[in-house]
Amino acid sequence: MLTRRALLAALAAPAWLASVGARAAASQSSELIGALRWHLTDESDTLLDIAVANDVGILAISAANPGVDPWVPGANRLILLPKLHILPDGPREGILINKAELGLYWFPRGGPVRRHAIGVGRDGYDTPVGETRVVRKQKDPTWYPTPRTRAERPELPPVVPPGPDNPLGRHALYLAWPSYLIHGTNKPYGVGRRVSRGCIRMYPAAIERLYEEVPIGTRVTVVDQQVKAGWHEGELYLEAHPDLGQLEELEENYSFTPRPGEIDEASLALIRRKAGTEIARVDWERVEAELIARRGVPMRITRPLRAEHEPIIEEPGPAPEIPLAPQGLGLPGIY
Repeated sequence: MLTRRALLAALAAPAWLASVGARAAASQSSELIGALRWHLTDESDTLLDIAVANDVGILAISAANPGVDPWVPGANRLILLPKLHILPDGPREGILINKAELGLYWFPRGGPVRRHAIGVGRDGYDTPVGETRVVRKQKDPTWYPTPRTRAERPELPPVVPPGPDNPLGRHALYLAWPSYLIHGTNKPYGVGRRVSRGCIRMYPAAIERLYEEVPIGTRVTVVDQQVKAGWHEGELYLEAHPDLGQLEELEENYSFTPRPGEIDEASLALIRRKAGTEIARVDWERVEAELIARRGVPMRITRPLRAEHEPIIEEPGPAPEIPLAPQGLGLPGIY
């Protein structure tokens, strides 16, 4: 028997999700991983607590549920958890980080791909793009603030020992890039946002698991792909994430302004390349709608295969316009 929550989730899924695959496992025939999930709120819920509990970034939840107050979403509200994703373009080994989607993919040998939410560098402290490796692992790491950090925050000591005041949390993976780490945090609300000084932050439970599995020498590749496309079960999917300016709007308004007419040629070229010989099946109206909406959720953009004389059945219309919200997000300050 369906529980009340499961029944509500089944009945209340918005129309624009009708074409999204409910579940996908990464394999040779699929470029999607994960599954769409839902959370029915209680009176005490906040989106930030839901994000931490489900290893999802707060801005990703806001993009998928535009206009919902992260502090007071209200009881009995259905929240979409964006846990279904297209794999970024990059090596299918080691750790693959996509800055634009604030996500980390781990490809363990012999095991399924896993994705985690991350926080990355803010303006002026950008996390670099390129390839590096894990050179050291440390439990309960000591933090040595850089001269630049201490110049900006003179109250900091030259050495911060392990403990609740250490921003590295309890686990750290040191990269061959000097001063760049993948680490935990003592401020989980900074995960899923661009607020760090260049390091890659993870929720404490996620980094603890990754720490145990990742060996020294693991390849780490960092890319920056706002738009991704990938195949699953014979259909092409598109996943578009907010750009930097829209992420800033999400911080302030827990919603952002769509930008019709600003679709870049690089995204269209990506879709044409991924579609290949199936280019005639691409629904370009849906492509345009998703490149404007940028919810961060994979949407099918190919029309279903049909017999030569089968009549064409129209697909659902473009996604609804994203509503704007007047109030600010007011997230706590993160260092």
